[in-house]
Amino acid sequence: MNIDQAVLGFAGAIVLIGLGFGWFVTPYWLLLPAFAEVNMIQASFTGFCLAAIVFKKLGARSGCAFS
Repeated sequence: MNIDQAVLGFAGAIVLIGLGFGWFVTPYWLLLPAFAEVNMIQASFTGFCLAAIVFKKLGARSGCAFS
């Protein structure tokens, strides 16, 4: 798994977890997927993604988007 796949999978999991908790627990959990989406938009403009840095330090190989 490369960094791009890891970041997209992690972001997708965060969005689904936040939506599930927002539906079943409290609507305040909807802030979690909103934060994930804002972070993905920010990363598309700046190229900086903290999750990509963490996955790189964990040993994931480079991908096309995050090297």
